[in-house]
Amino acid sequence: MRTVRETSAGGLVVDGLDGPRDKRSAALIGRTDRRGRLLWSLPKGHIEEGETSEQTAIREVAEETGINGVVVAELGSIDYWFVTDGRRVHKTVHHYLLRSTGGELSDADVEVTQVAWVPLSELHSRLAYADERRLAEVANKLIDRMETGKR
Repeated sequence: MRTVRETSAGGLVVDGLDGPRDKRSAALIGRTDRRGRLLWSLPKGHIEEGETSEQTAIREVAEETGINGVVVAELGSIDYWFVTDGRRVHKTVHHYLLRSTGGELSDADVEVTQVAWVPLSELHSRLAYADERRLAEVANKLIDRMETGKR
């Protein structure tokens, strides 16, 4: 079986980043899996030729959620393996924390079943994948440090 590498980028786009902690929320995407379950995750997608991973994160967040954002910080990368179409794929996804700058929540992207604003305090219970829950914890700690630095 042939092995290929794929690289993607995406992020956690947060609304209310400068506001009260209990008002902050993140735009998540829901996709229906083969069993018909709705799985919530962070928006992400393939890096296109000539794009940086940060540019891809901004574009993919906008395409998959309808929300525009700017990169605030790097959250880290996730890599995993899967098999599809007779190929073994090693995928790396670079994730960023983004500040929402506007837009309207939309599930217009054909790959997305639903989109939702989810309070940051609920990310751990809503995100379907352990690696993304870990990144959400990194984001929360980073936001706390940013908040402390402002005082």
